[in-house]
Amino acid sequence: MFTAAAESFLKQAREIQEEELRRFAARVAALLQGPELGPEAADCLQRLHLAVAATKYPRKLDGKFVELLQTVLCSSKCPEQIQVLCAAILREMSPCNDLSLSCDEIKDTKLLSLVSSVLLVQGNKKAEVSAVGQHIVKVLERRLPEGQSARYLLPVLSNVISISPESLTEEQTNVVSKKMADWLRYASIQQGVAQPSGGFFSSPRTRQPGPVTEVDGAIATDFFTVLSVGQYYTQDQWLNVQAFSMLRNWLLCYGGKGLKTPNSDDKSGMDRSVMSMVPTTSTSSRLLPPKERLREKAFEYCQRLIEQSNRRPLKKDDGDLQKACLIEAVTIMDIICKQDSSYVYRAVSFLKILHGRICGDATYARALLPIAQFFLNHSKMAAVDSNAIYKHLFTDIPAQLFHNPSLAFEFVQFCKDNSQLFTETSSIFRQSFPNLFKFLAWNSPPLISEFVDLLPFLLDAGTAIEIFHLLLDLPCLTAALDIQLRSAALPTYERAASDPGVQPATCLEAFRHPLYKSMFQYLLRTKSAPEDAPERLIPLRQLLGSLASSPRVVQCAESVPVLLELFFRVVAEFADGPLINQLVVLLLQRSDQLYEIPAFKDDVYRVLSSQLVMLCRLHPALIVELSKEILEFSGTVSNIQNKEAIFTHVVWAIGEYMSVSYDKRCTVEQINRFFETLEAMLFEITQLRPLASTPSYAPRAISVLMATLTKLAARSQDLIPRVSMFLSKMRTFVQSPAVTSVYCEEDLEEILIRATELMNLLKMPSVAQFVFTPPVNVASTRFQREVNDSLPFALRIVTRLLEPAPGFMPG
Repeated sequence: MFTAAAESFLKQAREIQEEELRRFAARVAALLQGPELGPEAADCLQRLHLAVAATKYPRKLDGKFVELLQTVLCSSKCPEQIQVLCAAILREMSPCNDLSLSCDEIKDTKLLSLVSSVLLVQGNKKAEVSAVGQHIVKVLERRLPEGQSARYLLPVLSNVISISPESLTEEQTNVVSKKMADWLRYASIQQGVAQPSGGFFSSPRTRQPGPVTEVDGAIATDFFTVLSVGQYYTQDQWLNVQAFSMLRNWLLCYGGKGLKTPNSDDKSGMDRSVMSMVPTTSTSSRLLPPKERLREKAFEYCQRLIEQSNRRPLKKDDGDLQKACLIEAVTIMDIICKQDSSYVYRAVSFLKILHGRICGDATYARALLPIAQFFLNHSKMAAVDSNAIYKHLFTDIPAQLFHNPSLAFEFVQFCKDNSQLFTETSSIFRQSFPNLFKFLAWNSPPLISEFVDLLPFLLDAGTAIEIFHLLLDLPCLTAALDIQLRSAALPTYERAASDPGVQPATCLEAFRHPLYKSMFQYLLRTKSAPEDAPERLIPLRQLLGSLASSPRVVQCAESVPVLLELFFRVVAEFADGPLINQLVVLLLQRSDQLYEIPAFKDDVYRVLSSQLVMLCRLHPALIVELSKEILEFSGTVSNIQNKEAIFTHVVWAIGEYMSVSYDKRCTVEQINRFFETLEAMLFEITQLRPLASTPSYAPRAISVLMATLTKLAARSQDLIPRVSMFLSKMRTFVQSPAVTSVYCEEDLEEILIRATELMNLLKMPSVAQFVFTPPVNVASTRFQREVNDSLPFALRIVTRLLEPAPGFMPG
């Protein structure tokens, strides 16, 4: 970011100790009190400024030295460079208790600007800010002396209204509004005169200035704007530029507080709109109240800027300025229309033409956002159909410019700010979510917080399933976008379609191969396609595996768990039974269909397993309704090792909710079927094998399987002998040399303790049934929830009851 020399200077400045700084300040003080403030004084002040500005913590300077800086700053004989440096140092020292500056008696506008800049950074002192603002307005109100210019004061006024808009009275805002209207509309259209250098060859005769020109070099025939070009500029032209730069903030602060007469609200909107269709002459405009007149001149100014933006600039910088001014102009027109609806009818047709002109030019993409914002705010009142504008915005821009980081942020911010309006007025917003997620896939770390706010507005019963798939495929989408960009950068002759009979060797070749083309098209789709089957992406995920280690793909993968958790929280608010069932089935299916990034898969499994519990709690009947799918998943041994988190929670849910207490349709036959499947699983992972072939399974999975089998046996008591016999064999399992070689001692001890506790509980079937199978009327009571939460404690109590203390002999 900085050059090596700059870094070295900064490092030196940060390492200066307080004592060394004090000595240096004393040297500077001696120079400032000398007869002449020359280059040495300026150089030392620059070094001092760097020393106080380079650290995060405030530096301390002697109170007398601070007084000296103020004296030098306000001295009329002091060179301007020295004054600027003194003001900069005082700003860095703020808030400063030794400050005695005041702007009340200052006549010079440059000095007033410097002193005001120091006063405005003294912390949240509203009285000080108000005093500065009111003094600035008083200076602007009167005629300035020869040689003084208001151009130095407008930045100060802009700071005042940013810090404390209430500092100015309505009378003062009217004064400034009147001035701003004149500055915007009546600046000279002649170029300024070059200031004579005073050198030997300077001539007292000066050439008459020519007219200002447009950005394309044509002579300007209309009033001056920020897009007018000249070699030199007059003072009123500088004021024109400055007035436009602060116009948006001024209108937001004061434009809506115009003077209201008792009858000002009696005219209907239609009457006002009809009046606004009549061109306002200069004479009638001057009769308007100041704030309404400012709105009128600001609107004309924005119209002129939009017209000027259609010219072809001679310089690239002017082209960039055109686009920036176009965005600002449309934004200001939107504000004016919010404050006075009579302008809406004049703006709508104007902006529709503008949209038609720039929508095909990708370099104007940022300007489409304020245009869409305008129509979002006003199309209903103007009775115009703006769906074509929204459709183009959400279809073309994300697909073409997802890789532009500044546009991505502005676009997502625009969606976030208007998400409520969009969901109420247009279906295009929700339909375009696959396109919006391209911004996140390519720019995931900077945009994750924006998508956390945006995602709830994209979700409903119709989009939930497709968004679930899209979140799980987000890293895959990042990889596909990478391939798309690289393919677009290839020479035309290399973009020809691949031979269908030849298997593609690289991802780039696959992008154009007929076998994979439809898969890429589906993943890169621009709008929702709920009818398409996401299973078609399985080969594509495998193909894109070569990009799994790409930093951009890895960063995107890290954002998925956060959004998945949010997804389930939002869906839980509106999901019904069928939707929950569908999500659970997909959850189990997609656990086998994830992009091959190990850390990503582990994080997704963690989130999916915890959310499975939440879905079961919302709809316990899903265990019965999805018994086929759950039996298939829980009966697959590989799921214990590959997806232990999900497997464990599925087994826990079976034991918790496979009960008539939660679903009257639960039968003994269904309980037996689940029991047999899980019994086979537990047998498979605990059977003794030769030492070399004993696999290691998660102790948690073994404990949960034992507990679930015990719960099912408590509800179908014919199964109790089978469970008891199985649990009694766990001691042999944990003591086997083949097992002790792959499990740690603590894990084996926990397994044995849990088996003993469960076996003891089954010796009292009625107690086991109460603990594991709550009655229908107390299944969700606080008492039963507390029993479930403290189950290990309950098991230990039962164990103590059934196993007397050593040495105890019954009488």
